[in-house]
Parts: sequence; C-alpha cells; structure tokens
Amino acid sequence: MKKIAKFFDINMVLMTLFSSLETIRDEKKIELIYEIEATMPKELKGNPEALLHLLTQILTFVFQNSNEKEIVFSLLAPKDFLYEESISFEIRETGISKEKIVSFLETRLNKNLELLDGEIISNAENLSGIYIRIPFKLNELGKRRYYRLPDMAMLGKKVLLICESPKVAQSIEKMFKYFLYDVDIGADEYKKRGSDLTQYDILIIDDKLTTQGLENLIAKVQTETDLKYVLLQDSNYTEAKNVQIESAHLIKPVIPESIYELIVSLFEDEIKDRSIRSRVKNPIVNMEKYIDKAFKKGVERSIKENERNQNTLKDNDPHNMEEEEKEIERVTLDIKVGEQNAKRVGLEYSKELKNFLDSFDRSDVYFREVVNDKAVWQIKDFCIELEKQAKIIGAQSMSSFADRVSLLFVYDKLDKLPVYIAKYHLELKKLIGEIKTHLSSLEK
Repeated sequence: MKKIAKFFDINMVLMTLFSSLETIRDEKKIELIYEIEATMPKELKGNPEALLHLLTQILTFVFQNSNEKEIVFSLLAPKDFLYEESISFEIRETGISKEKIVSFLETRLNKNLELLDGEIISNAENLSGIYIRIPFKLNELGKRRYYRLPDMAMLGKKVLLICESPKVAQSIEKMFKYFLYDVDIGADEYKKRGSDLTQYDILIIDDKLTTQGLENLIAKVQTETDLKYVLLQDSNYTEAKNVQIESAHLIKPVIPESIYELIVSLFEDEIKDRSIRSRVKNPIVNMEKYIDKAFKKGVERSIKENERNQNTLKDNDPHNMEEEEKEIERVTLDIKVGEQNAKRVGLEYSKELKNFLDSFDRSDVYFREVVNDKAVWQIKDFCIELEKQAKIIGAQSMSSFADRVSLLFVYDKLDKLPVYIAKYHLELKKLIGEIKTHLSSLEK
C-alpha cells in the first residue's frame, strides 16, 4: 500500500542517504559525488521514505560490486517542470557487468519502484549503469530557479576551483552555474587567464592540494582585494590551521544547498552593511532623486543610440525594428491571460505576481552589469528565466522583450545588447507598476 505523498526537501534525502552509506564507503574507500542539474527542484511532493530506501538499495549494491573509487550519482529534471514530471536518477560507469545489474533490477528493485510509480530506463549505450525514472509533483509550480539568494548582488561572481578530482570539480561547477557564477577549473585555466588571483571573487581549493607557498600568496592577495578563500574538504574534516586567510569550508559531497549556504555566508555581511545604511529613516540628503536622475540620463543616451542603429538592424536582421516596434505595443500585463495560465497548472495568480516582484525587482541593475561585462551565458540564462516567468503571469510585452534579446544571439548581433539596457529598465518599471497596482486592488 502506498503512503500518502507529502512535500520534502530532496537535499535532506541525499544527505541522509550519504550518512547511511558511511560504513561501506569507508570500507571500500569510495567517494560518492552528487551531480545535480540546475533544473532539479528543491522541494518535491512524493514518498521520501520509499525514495530513500530505494536509493540506499541501489547505492549499496553498486558499492558492494564496483571497483570504481568515485561513484557519480546524477539527478536530472525536465527543463520545463510544470506540475508532475519524472526525475531521472542515474549512476553511470559502475564497472559492474550487465548480467549482474539486470538481475539486481529484476529481483530486488521492481517492488520498491512500484511503490513510487517508477520505471527502469534501458540504456544500451552504457551497459554498466543504472537508470531509473520516478514521477514527482512540485511545491512551487512552474518555477525553474528554486534557490533565491537574499540579494541580487550575490549573483554573478567569478570562481577559481582547484580540485584533485575532475568529477568533483565538474559537479561543483554545475551547481555554481545555477547561481550565474563563472567558474574556472584547475591551474591550467588559471594560467590561461593570466595567473591573476585578483580577478576572482572566490577561490576554492581541495585541502589535499594546499601548500604554504599558495597560502602565503592568498594572504598577500587578500591585502589588496576581498578574495574569499574556501577549503574543499571531506565529511570527516578537521579544522584547518590557517584560519586567518580562510573564509569558509565546503564539505563533500556537495549539493545545491551547500553552495547556497556558502554564498550567503561569504557575502551576507556585505549585504547587511549596505542594507543598514539604506534604512536610515530621516536622511539629510535624499539620494534617490539623484540616482534616478543619473539613470534617466543613461536611459536617454541609450535610446538615442538605439535610434542611430535602427537602420542597421533593419538591413541585417530578419526580425527588423518594424516588427520589434509592433511587439513593443503588446499589453504590459494581461491579467486575464495570467489568471488563465495560473489556473491551468494549479497556481495562485497573486502569489506568482509576488514571486515575480521578489525575483526581478531591481533586476535592471543586474542586467546592465552582465551586459556591460559581456557575460554572455549569464545574459542567456537571465533571458530564459525572465521569459518563462513573464509568460506565467501574462506579461506579454516583457516576454516579447526577452525573446527579442535572445534573437540577438541567434543572429549574432551581440554588439546591439547595450541598446536593450534602457529598454529593459523602461519595460520593468512599467510592469512592476502594473503588478503593484493590481496587488493593491486585491487588498482593498
């Protein structure tokens, strides 16, 4: 009989799973590496006890029968996770024979899979792996970015990761990219970038690779810039000696929750200091009007530049400016469409509007920064998330804007990106105004 489904944190399941395997891990000297894609939700609705039991069974079997010293356990979810979708759990390259895996799956796994409505995925290309798929529901429906940092200033940092294991490094890189971080891996990549530590916000080093000379260099760099130094350590780590230069520890196995907590711990003091200064009740000088005035001038300059480039875009872009101007005329916030979208997938429309405000209020500042820094993949990721959330709430004009920016990548018009800084500022200002007006009307 199936247990009643409930909401649970997948991170808690993974950490409990890791702890339950401690004896066999130590005995076989195997390192378990979690590889979790950015599309993987944090909270799911299902049967966590049955899932934990199933995963414990699988990994115990793999540890008992594999001679590999690193086992990578991957979790993948669909990019457009709306209501109920299947999540894939994969262990590749175990080195275990096909016959033994088939026997295990058929005799010991099928019953437990039935409790979760799961299925075994056949994979002829990789005969030494285990692949299963299990359906789950979401807590926050239609959301792709499941971790929201307290402040947008925490996004988009640059990391240098020096790790003994390439598989561990690849896993950590994926989780940092979830937060729009740019990650360089290894000493060779560091040298390609000019052997300059001052260009990085965070330096993460496997504690097995630290040397006195390296720590002396880090200490010197920290006198010139605010470099965060993080030691990557095993779960049974002991406190490091040189606490003067260390900012934090990152304990393996790394999961998205670990990265989230690390980022917050590294930068929360800077954000708190800034927040305290901005909460003065009776400022002597109202700086807001000066900031707005400066921003307005920047907007006007960008609009003039946009006008100068209109003819060029008409000649070279199949989606010319005439077409673009038609799209700009779309409704800023179509409440009827948004309510229909929300109802179709079981969302509460007012809650989704508030979520949009939480995610994108003041995001024009971030957009300006990534465009000025020419951070291409960060811009792409931002546009994907913006378009998706805009569609959910019925923000037609904003959704169209994100689509137009994405087309610049398709038609190799990245030199036109600065023009869209002002456009986004204006679009966002209009949209947030309409959202706040609608939410206020609901409260009356």
